[in-house]
Order: sequence, then C-alpha cells, then structure tokens
Amino acid sequence: MKEYSALQLVRQALRGNQGWRRAWRDPKPQREYDVIVIGGGGHGLATAYYLARVHGIKRVAVLEKGYLGSGNIGRNTTIVRSNYMIDGNTQFYDWSMRLWEGLSQELNYNVMFSQRGQITLAHSPDQLDSFARRLNVMRLNGIDGELWSRDQVRKVVPYLEYGDAARFPIHGAMYQGKAGTARHDAVAWGYARAADRLGVDLIQNCEVLGFLFEAGRLAGVQTTRGEIRAARVGLSVAGSTSLVASKAGITLPIESHVLQAFVTEPIKPLVDQVVAFGAAHFYVSQSDKGGLVFGGDLDGYNSYAQRGNFPVVAEVASIACSMMPCISRLRLLRHWAGVMDMSMDGSPIISKTPVDGLYLNGGWCYGGFKATPAAGWTFAHTIANDRTHELNHKFSLDRFRTGATINESGAGPYPYAH
Repeated sequence: MKEYSALQLVRQALRGNQGWRRAWRDPKPQREYDVIVIGGGGHGLATAYYLARVHGIKRVAVLEKGYLGSGNIGRNTTIVRSNYMIDGNTQFYDWSMRLWEGLSQELNYNVMFSQRGQITLAHSPDQLDSFARRLNVMRLNGIDGELWSRDQVRKVVPYLEYGDAARFPIHGAMYQGKAGTARHDAVAWGYARAADRLGVDLIQNCEVLGFLFEAGRLAGVQTTRGEIRAARVGLSVAGSTSLVASKAGITLPIESHVLQAFVTEPIKPLVDQVVAFGAAHFYVSQSDKGGLVFGGDLDGYNSYAQRGNFPVVAEVASIACSMMPCISRLRLLRHWAGVMDMSMDGSPIISKTPVDGLYLNGGWCYGGFKATPAAGWTFAHTIANDRTHELNHKFSLDRFRTGATINESGAGPYPYAH
C-alpha cells in the first residue's frame, strides 16, 4: 500500500481525499473457495488472516451482511486482560495477551494497544482473599498480577470513595499490569487490511440465508449475492450465532442479550488505568479523546437490539457515583449496546459441530474483544486441521452434553456476574 508523507496527508485532506487508495479491495464473490468465514467482525477477520498467514489457505472469503466491523467489534469498551483462573481459560487468555503485545507489528497497523494496567477493587476481606487465590493461579501459569493493600490503591487512584461511611469500603485490589485497552475499530481495520493483502476476499453486504448440502456434507452457503461454495465454513457472528446456526439445523446452548456501554464528555487526564468495581459489575477507563468509557451488566432479557435501555443507564450511573463520586458532575454523551451471545457456563465455544464441515466460534459472553487474536488463531487452526488446538480443546460444544463445563463467568474475576 502506498505510504503518504505529512505534506501528502494534508494535500489529500484539502482535496477531499480524492485519489485516496482503499485499505482493502471490494471484490465480487467467487463461485467457490477453500474456506468461508461468516462474520466480518474482529474474530472473523482474525480467523481469515491466520488461515492465510499461518496455514497458507488463501482462497478464503469473509462474508459480512453489513460492513466490516459493524457488529460487536465496534460496540465494546476496548478492555484487554488475562486475569482468568480456571484451567482452559487461563492458558487461552494468556496466549491472547501475548498476541496482543505484538499485534501492531504483526499487522503493520497501529491498533493502539495500551498496557495501562487494570485495578479490580476488593470491598471485603473475603473478596481480597478470593483475589489472592486467583492471583496464585495466574502467577503459577506465568501471568502477571499483584495483590494491593488499601493504601496502595489509594496512592494510585485517589479519586475513589475511601470515606469511613462509604457504602462499599475499599480493602485492597487485584492489579494486572499488562492489562489495558486497544482501539476496537483499528483492530478490525488492521486484520482486514492484512488479510486482504494475503489474498482473502472480504465481501460486504452479503447476508447468509442458508447452507448448501451434498451427500450429507456441507457444500457452501446461499447468500443475498448468490451461492458460494466451500467444503469448510466457519461461523463467527457474535450475538447472531444461534440464529445463523439454526439455518444449519443446530440448536445451541446460547442466549443473546444486550450489553450497554457509555462515554462521557471529554475531561483532563484522570483515569490512568482500567478500574473495575468489586461490588457490582462496573468498569471504567479513559479514552485518548478524554471521555470516560464505562459499562455495566446485561439487560435482563433476551434481545437482538443494538440500543440501550434506561433502567440499565440508571443502575450504571448509581454504581459509578458510588465508586467514583466525582463522575456525577460529568455529562453523558452517548450510550450504545452490543448483542452478546451468552453461553450457559460463561465460557466460549471454539469447536467442530455435528455438521461435517461447519465450525463454530461463539458464546463469548463478556470476553469477546480481549480474545480477538487468540480466538482467530485457534479457530483458524481448528478449521485448517479439522481438529482443535490444545488452547481451545476445552471450549468444545460437546462439553454441555458431557458436563465438562468451564464455570467461570465471562466477566473473569467478578463473582457476582451472570
């Protein structure tokens, strides 16, 4: 791709970006591919990229019903962490963190990954003990983490509520220094551009209407742009997972819920880390533009709507003021929602399915964005080799039948979350 000097960038801006080259092609779908990936979000684009780069499978099509990055990859709070405890999750998210650390160089695209650290507050001695247990598991697996006293927390984040009459007194915190944030849109754009350069076809405005079968085996998909054939199809569509899977006759142990996010007006630098509340589901960080970005818990009913609802707005606002009183003075600029496919044990599914040739990546609950690199990497391995990698072996769909569930909330260290 052509590189531009600073002067050329100014000239392009003054000309209304006329002559600006596209970051990736806009190809027409071919009749047949080696692999089709349904879903042009972060996980789908990452899967296509690793199929091409790691496994040498370059006749790949990514099918997106809207535009690339129009789903949950652009509708989250951008947090990246690996403070998981249960076997399976621990190793997987650690691998994801390792991929994050080299992702900008890998893609030759700045995904704005900022390892600013995450502080998860403890509001009772018992909660602090549970954090110590989690940290012991993390450190035994080579994952960074520290247990902080109340004084250590107050020194780093003095703007929280430390009063003697505080409803939720702070007893300490769990800290992961390698955690942080990344620019969600840049992650999608970086994977899209890198995959395109390897020959992957990124096909937008192409909705999958059904699946094609021959002799009992998957043969491709029927779309709004015609039949597209492939012997292997990967399904990576976040909150629409159960809807698309049903077109292949598969019923999944997944429910779709709305998860809202919020951003305030810009203020001067205040929140240097990601800070998570330990008494309810709330977390906050500060964007490069100065706005405080935060989120809460799910709406308590099934939905496919990408919009927020006032009861959760009120709940999140009250929690925010309890943890961080100064936030009450800020104006809320906007809020939005992503559609989360919630699995029954809080952990994801990266697996083969009962349909020969169809592979599933879904059930991400709260953990989808932070898992983007590892999810794409392991899903690509599963599709390319028709078997799981050891990192996603425990994320099988079959675990819900055998009872080998991974009962760790998708919220990681927050024991109160669904």
